[in-house]
Amino acid sequence: MISGYVHSFFTSAAADGPGVRFAVFLSGCPFRCKYCHNPDTWELKQGKLTSSDSILNEIKKYANFLRTAGGLTITGGEPLQQPDFTYEIFSRAKQDFALHTALDTQGFLARNLPDSYFEPIDLVLLDIKEMNPERHKSLTGQDVTPTLDFAKRLQKMNKKVWLRYVLVPGLTDFQEDIDALAKFIEPLENIERVDVLPFHNMALHKWEKLELPYELKNQRVPTQEETKKVQDFLNKAISAH
Repeated sequence: MISGYVHSFFTSAAADGPGVRFAVFLSGCPFRCKYCHNPDTWELKQGKLTSSDSILNEIKKYANFLRTAGGLTITGGEPLQQPDFTYEIFSRAKQDFALHTALDTQGFLARNLPDSYFEPIDLVLLDIKEMNPERHKSLTGQDVTPTLDFAKRLQKMNKKVWLRYVLVPGLTDFQEDIDALAKFIEPLENIERVDVLPFHNMALHKWEKLELPYELKNQRVPTQEETKKVQDFLNKAISAH
């Protein structure tokens, strides 16, 4: 049994992988994204110290349903900041309940882990924040290279990927960066799907509660047309797969 810091969990998540998911939100993240929807998961101890047995006992209640309807997703925060805890839950959910498993990650910390770590994971929901190195650093506080290296590594492992990209006008909508992302993902045949997620301001109250400066308080939300344009463009990049 291993313990880790858990922010929360949802028993009927519908946007964290295929079907209906049991989604576990872990605490701790090395990124400080300006648009972060969950700044209350940045620090490990913002979560509750919880045993893996406790989480698996919750999953067990819904296992029969989840086996046919969806599966288990571990998200955050960044799950790979607690690698042993994350692995324990995934491996036992796979072994004990035969669940479909999905990891939601930006992959920054994956370089510390062997390929074997990802064996009990069926799907990776990979967040690429920005392609331009300087803009990525400004947006997240971290280097983009480890994320891109992980994407290439997942291709070599033949691990299924759903790519996620948050569209923020004036921050992540530069056409040259969208072009670079399309060029990057085009040869990666393991990418099954791309989701372009429009920026929203619904996390503002979390930033204010934590007394964190929120630079995007007056940020414009992208229109449906702007979002669809980028979505269609990136879909074309993987359409030949």
